[in-house]
Amino acid sequence: MLEATAAVVAELGSGTRQDRVARRNRLSGTSGFDGVRPAAGRWAHFEHRADVGVEGTGATPAAAFEQAALALTAIICDPATVRPEAAVDICCEEADLELLFVDWLNALVYRMATERMLFSGFQVAIDGPRLRARVWGEAVEPVRHRPAVEVKGATYTALAVRQQSDGSWIARCVVDV
Repeated sequence: MLEATAAVVAELGSGTRQDRVARRNRLSGTSGFDGVRPAAGRWAHFEHRADVGVEGTGATPAAAFEQAALALTAIICDPATVRPEAAVDICCEEADLELLFVDWLNALVYRMATERMLFSGFQVAIDGPRLRARVWGEAVEPVRHRPAVEVKGATYTALAVRQQSDGSWIARCVVDV
């Protein structure tokens, strides 16, 4: 898998990680808002010097977490190429909503790495300090998924989970790639 990933990264060229992600999106025809996504909300990437920021917006904190998870996948590959073939359950617990968000993203990164999977569907429920999620995805296929980078983990940099003036929720942080 590492050889195939290295070949894809070599094909995408040199430059910053953000450059490679942007080139991958252009080559695959995605703009950052196309592909599989949960029912409501949006996701985005934001610039950071060495890494990549992920951001999700939704009607609830859970919906914002779902969208941020989709942004996480979109750093690696075009989410539209990831079929929802297998379901995986994830649980996290943290009293602070921002820390719960980081735990959620890191649980996804852990499952991606240990199970060699990518995810494109996310259903999150938050009840007080507990997050319960079911995520759908499939095993990584380097030739089809064309992974641009490997996400190492979510950080506390630019961390925010808050309700906006229009009533929607935003969840964002920088991930180490």
